[in-house]
Amino acid sequence: MIDHRPIDGTIKTLTIRRASTGKWFACFSVETEPEPLPETQRAVGIDVGLEKFATLSTGEQVANPRFFRKDERALAKAQRKLSKAEKGTPERAKRRKVVAHIHERIANRRKDFAHQLSRRLVNEFGIIVLEDLNIARMIKNHTLAKSIADAAWNQLATYTRYKAASAGRTYLQVDPRGTSQRCSRCKVVVKKDLSVRVHQCPSCGLEIDRDLNAALNILAVGLHSIGTQSVEAHAFQAWE
Repeated sequence: MIDHRPIDGTIKTLTIRRASTGKWFACFSVETEPEPLPETQRAVGIDVGLEKFATLSTGEQVANPRFFRKDERALAKAQRKLSKAEKGTPERAKRRKVVAHIHERIANRRKDFAHQLSRRLVNEFGIIVLEDLNIARMIKNHTLAKSIADAAWNQLATYTRYKAASAGRTYLQVDPRGTSQRCSRCKVVVKKDLSVRVHQCPSCGLEIDRDLNAALNILAVGLHSIGTQSVEAHAFQAWE
């Protein structure tokens, strides 16, 4: 076995799996003690999207890597070759493995991206607030289904959740309804279509990126749910 990292903790179970590409994997489940990180009062709200993968309440924007889109042409070419190969032949089996390898490469890149981003969030912030999105319902929009599936927001949420628990961080998911329409400064509802990318409040004059406004609202909702006000005030001072 190629041991890519040391096993830390008491081994409880071992699962051996064979991927569609023919590779074998041994997955160990272990029991281990949490390893809390040094405390920090920093808090972040995160708005996810398709144009940008994520916008943080700090103002940082994370580009959407679009892993499937980058390999879509290569995948389509491999699938055409597979469809032309005669069933039951070695050539068809070979071409099927090529298709499986491209799918595996896309999945691995997506997982690595989510792991790295979730690790950075947990290392930097003591309170992390994400949207609680209904992905299954969103994918029913056939126009956006492929892009939504490629974004893998659920992976980011899952990885961040368990990393936060191990590190002693606070992880929250909140209802995103209204976070794009409500002004993050004065709380007035400002109706706007999805095509409008800038939040302009006629009440208080705030003019910021639409996704940043949503991220600030997500942070505020999360902090309110746990009764934290001092961090919220600090967060708003940071962008004003």
